[in-house]
Amino acid sequence: MSELNSLTPKQTVQKLDQYIIGQGDAKRSVAIALRNRWRRQQVQPPLREEIAPKNIIMIGPTGVGKTEIARRLANLAQSPFIKVEASKFTEVGYVGRDVESMVRDLLQLAINMVTKEEEEGVTAKAASAAEERLLDLLLPPTPKHESTTSGTTGETEPRDIIALSYNDAFGQDTASLAHDETTAKQQADSVERTREKLRRMLHSGELDDRTVELSVTSQKPQGPVVEVFSASGMEDMQSSLQDAFSKIFPGQKQERRFKVPAALEYLKKEEAQRLVDTESVTEKAIRRTEQAGIIFLDEIDKIASRGGSGSGSPDVSREGVQRDLLPIVEGSTVTTKYGPVRTDHILFIASGAFYTNKPSDLAPELQGRFPIRVNLNPLGEEDFFRILTEPENALIKQYTALMATEGIKLQFEEEAIREMARIAVEVNRKTENIGARRLHTVMECVLDELSFDATEREERTFVVTPEYVQQQLLDISDNEDLSRYIL
Repeated sequence: MSELNSLTPKQTVQKLDQYIIGQGDAKRSVAIALRNRWRRQQVQPPLREEIAPKNIIMIGPTGVGKTEIARRLANLAQSPFIKVEASKFTEVGYVGRDVESMVRDLLQLAINMVTKEEEEGVTAKAASAAEERLLDLLLPPTPKHESTTSGTTGETEPRDIIALSYNDAFGQDTASLAHDETTAKQQADSVERTREKLRRMLHSGELDDRTVELSVTSQKPQGPVVEVFSASGMEDMQSSLQDAFSKIFPGQKQERRFKVPAALEYLKKEEAQRLVDTESVTEKAIRRTEQAGIIFLDEIDKIASRGGSGSGSPDVSREGVQRDLLPIVEGSTVTTKYGPVRTDHILFIASGAFYTNKPSDLAPELQGRFPIRVNLNPLGEEDFFRILTEPENALIKQYTALMATEGIKLQFEEEAIREMARIAVEVNRKTENIGARRLHTVMECVLDELSFDATEREERTFVVTPEYVQQQLLDISDNEDLSRYIL
């Protein structure tokens, strides 16, 4: 487990505050959930296995920070994290994705995460091995019928394209010319001097324009392509079949030309993959998924039944998804191509607006698996102002950095920022309330003219004033029909 998992709840909230404005209750809940994971690791078995995560359900309108809180939490914990929309799943027996696929997707993310970590751990070894392989390609063969002096000068220049290694190139020459130990030693010294010269040239970039040939494995499958069109639950079967055929029909080797820098990077990746223990990666990934995985179930209100439905209504499918989801959240074993994965200790965070229904419309058993409920508050004008200015990734900072790439010094007066926040709140009130996402549209409209002609502008400083904001947005915000289509 990562050291970041040992953050106290207060420290977690402080880090979340760097990116998310307001919503203190939701931050407290996820911070406690994260800390409880660390606490559980300190408990001795068998009691440790009995401690289940306290899943969370966030209730609030769109654009108030539900998804961002969960995503930032996963980054802090360095945990496998996946966001899925509950409305995309269907009951078993219907065409569509089944709920178990989210666990498989989570494990695949964990596999990628652990693989990357393991490859970073062998970076030095992989770089060294890749350099030696590249030098093998760069060192040219010595012509068979030349005199011994041509092989002992030590100043052989590399060719543009060489496909043979120096071991093969010099093997026969050494056998034919090394009549005594002295000649053999001179030959070996010559090869070593040439190799070191090439190494210096490689490090200094003198070989960057040279081309080499590498044998690469074609990514195009050589065997039959298997497509499975069937009911849900078959995605993993298709993946397994394709993996099996890839082993039976391995990709063909083909020669490809690379510039030296690109060849070196390719060889580094190849060596890193060779040095990583695949079985160890799989074991670590499964363990990380089971003990630290986070699944964010968005739009869970869309699968809540509204009550009083007939058997022919869409609520039948909704209830079926809830029934399928229940064992996953309660704790079960999901079969994947990498092995079985238990979901007992995966943290589930659900969210929904619940405009037309309420959490109590969910199946009682499913409600019981989300004991922590948090209401997120709608965002006001002051919240929007803070969102624009305070976070590490604030929109004002983003646009300032973007314009700086064009040599434009973009500045915002405080009252101009407040005016944008006011207009965003007003448009949310008159039309659909999409929360902080409205700020993106407002900012784009305000800076549309500057973004278009930034490259040709003579004035290299651009100050956004309240008057300029009103000029760009006032007519649109006052006209409700225009607001619907433009903002």
